[in-house]
Amino acid sequence: MRIAVVGAGLGGVAAAVGLHRLGQEVTLFERGAELREAGTGIVVMPNGLRALEVLGLADDVRGHVMGATRAGLRDWRGRPLLVTDAVRAQQEVGTPAMIERAELHRALRAPLPSGLVRTMTLVERLEPDSTGVTVISDGSPVMKADAVIAADGIGSKLRGQLFPGHPGLRRTGRLDLRGMLPRPPGVAPELLASQLVDRRSGAMFGLFPVGEDRLYWFTDSLLNGTPPPGASEARGQMLSLMADWHPLVTAVIEATPSADIYVDPIACLAEPLPSYAADRIALLGDAAHAMSPDLGQGASQAFEDAAALTRHLTGAEAADVAQRLLRYDAERRPRANGIMRAASRQSRLTSQTGAAAWLRDALLRAVPSRLATRQLAALWRA
Repeated sequence: MRIAVVGAGLGGVAAAVGLHRLGQEVTLFERGAELREAGTGIVVMPNGLRALEVLGLADDVRGHVMGATRAGLRDWRGRPLLVTDAVRAQQEVGTPAMIERAELHRALRAPLPSGLVRTMTLVERLEPDSTGVTVISDGSPVMKADAVIAADGIGSKLRGQLFPGHPGLRRTGRLDLRGMLPRPPGVAPELLASQLVDRRSGAMFGLFPVGEDRLYWFTDSLLNGTPPPGASEARGQMLSLMADWHPLVTAVIEATPSADIYVDPIACLAEPLPSYAADRIALLGDAAHAMSPDLGQGASQAFEDAAALTRHLTGAEAADVAQRLLRYDAERRPRANGIMRAASRQSRLTSQTGAAAWLRDALLRAVPSRLATRQLAALWRA
């Protein structure tokens, strides 16, 4: 079959490789001048690693597994609120990987022949008919496909075309800062793979190891209705906001140059989509289920999508596509939408302030570690 994959992010590349290995005639469309991914670190959860294994893409990623002994939520001074036994969870369901986003993208796209990629091609719309789907770029047809995988990201234009009545994205009113830096000496092991939350401001800080010598960090704070600041201004705001947090927090932010900090207003789908498939077209990744980053599942859910699409299109012919994609939707939508809702609940939980946050902290401290560990393991299961 002729299959078009629109969007060469992590999920789109993984799907293109999986479908190519099935022997399908794949064309990967990317609006940029080259295949690349910018950013900082990214976590691939055990369920995401299992999906990459199905696609034959897990070997390079498994070299970046992230060992941890304790994880969970702590207060802004580093005192435990909800502690999980990450070692036990890893023994039950597998170990997450923490890897630089650009390195992960290089590893995923390595098996894809360059001749299958069309860069500098912005897909504007799709025109389905009884014989297939015409892919339109710059006002002209560029391909007639038997199936199209729309992996065009959080701001997906193709999602809007397929579901014009859907409200699209909503801003959460929060701002995300992300950075990476060489690992300084003396980092407290208990702070790695932990998230610090502040009941006074509703802000959050997370810290994760990337290999032996680097750290990935992020902050999440209220945007307060103002336009998103630049990296330098945002860095200064965070240093002021977190001045009395655990000393490691400000030390890490201060050690990261503004030029190496990414600033993003957090957005997610306003409501779940009614379907991930429409006739011969399927949505994948953020185009299907853009979620807040609170559970770290965005990339892993995209990889689960790619593995499911590959499985459901195995042995398919053009006449089977619509039915096969309905099976994909039936498998993936309940799980991914459930994760999306859980991420929203987690966002509301950690961003509480005032009396609600005092109550939250008291309740979290009362949760047994074994229960928190079971909940973490359940999230990691595919």
